[in-house]
Amino acid sequence: MRWLLFLPLLILLALFALSNMQEVQLRLWPFDLAWAAPLGVAVLVLSGFGFLLGAVIAWAAALPARRHAREVTQAAQLLEAELAALKAREAQARHEGAPRPMHLTLPAAP
Repeated sequence: MRWLLFLPLLILLALFALSNMQEVQLRLWPFDLAWAAPLGVAVLVLSGFGFLLGAVIAWAAALPARRHAREVTQAAQLLEAELAALKAREAQARHEGAPRPMHLTLPAAP
């Protein structure tokens, strides 16, 4: 199913790269660095770098939410363990014949 979405995008990217084969030079201003590459390849490489940078930023932004979810899960596990211990203690008390707690019932409204 994923290939139905991925394959047309891959074909478009390949056509873009093949359609833009003019040589360009990319320079980094304060340094004397230059990179000569076909325009299509340069655009695709820079777009891929931008995508990876955005993915890293999104991953870093989600760190606090994941930490909070982990803490909430640990707290829920502790509460479930405490509840199980209380239920076991109540069952043991009932088995030993301990008196049950009183339940108050309110009279029905007329």
